[in-house]
Amino acid sequence: MAWNEPGNNGKDRDPWGNNGKNQGPPDLDEMLRKVSRRFGGLLGGGKSGGGDVGKFGLSIALMVAVVVWVVSGFYTIREAERGVVLRFGEYSHNVDPGLRWKPTFIDRVIPVDVESVRSLPASGFMLTQDENVVRVEMDVQYRVVDPEQYLFSVTNADESLSQATDSALRYVVGHTRMDDVLTTGREKVRQETWQVIDSIIEPYHMGLQIVDVNFLPARPPEEVKDAFDDAISAQEDEQRFIREAEAYAREVEPKARGQVKRLEQEAEAYKSQIVLKAKGEVARFNELLPQYQAAPELTRDRIYLETMEELYQQANKVVVDMPAGNNSMIYLPLDKLSGKANAVQPARPAGAPVVEQTPPSNEGANSTPTPLRSGDRFSSGRN
Repeated sequence: MAWNEPGNNGKDRDPWGNNGKNQGPPDLDEMLRKVSRRFGGLLGGGKSGGGDVGKFGLSIALMVAVVVWVVSGFYTIREAERGVVLRFGEYSHNVDPGLRWKPTFIDRVIPVDVESVRSLPASGFMLTQDENVVRVEMDVQYRVVDPEQYLFSVTNADESLSQATDSALRYVVGHTRMDDVLTTGREKVRQETWQVIDSIIEPYHMGLQIVDVNFLPARPPEEVKDAFDDAISAQEDEQRFIREAEAYAREVEPKARGQVKRLEQEAEAYKSQIVLKAKGEVARFNELLPQYQAAPELTRDRIYLETMEELYQQANKVVVDMPAGNNSMIYLPLDKLSGKANAVQPARPAGAPVVEQTPPSNEGANSTPTPLRSGDRFSSGRN
């Protein structure tokens, strides 16, 4: 049964103390006096000192509130952060790392990380200059350099950078051939995309700095992936063959230079040898000239003999002693004899005299060998 329901046997439980006679709003002054009396009783005061005790309790409450307000204003900015202070919602100043204090409900501090490098991925299917579709992926690394511009220059600096990256990437890929995007032109695409991103975000003063741009491997659509893989393999083979050819050239060129140098040195040595030999011949002729003028015949014979001696030293000789009155013809295999003699006879030092061996004669030990002279011929013994 409700507290003010009729027929409650006269036990009206009105919390406002009106006993059902007056249902108007409660008297706030009376309520405050009742609360003050109760607090005064708790603090030990009487009825006469209730007002003073109430003021004392209110002072304590205010002091506690002030202490709580002061304590709540302490905050800490980490080493990698900078604090942006807003006073009544408007930018005031920046604060450095450390323990700081702010007036609560007046200032607001937003910490911003200015040292960490953030990563922003970007990807999608894009149309190249030669009207082919490729899937391109890129990762942009950046960091905050100006906390105030990062928070207030644009609505969302990270989202704005993402849109600028997507726009720059589509622009660069749209002006590049597909083969360059997939193979040799990747570094060029990376550099141009970086430059376009910087040119886009510069007018907005977003407080961001691009640290690096990573261009991940681009892929053709799955329907033509096998054909493009074959094309890429062919280009890799081309580069490999070029490197092998360059390595072979680096190996052969030093050898060729060495051979050229050796031939030059041999030519110089041969030249010096011929010149010195010619000078020696001239000197020898100058020495023989007075002797020839004194005794021409004797000098001519001596020169002839010396020349024949040199010639015989360089040729194989066979001396045959034909018995007198023998009309039979002797066949000599000179080629075999000379070959056997060359094989058996040891090497003769340069300048050593020639020792001629003559086969034994049928006439006995008194027979003497006949030397072979210039112009002599072998004969059968017939007149």
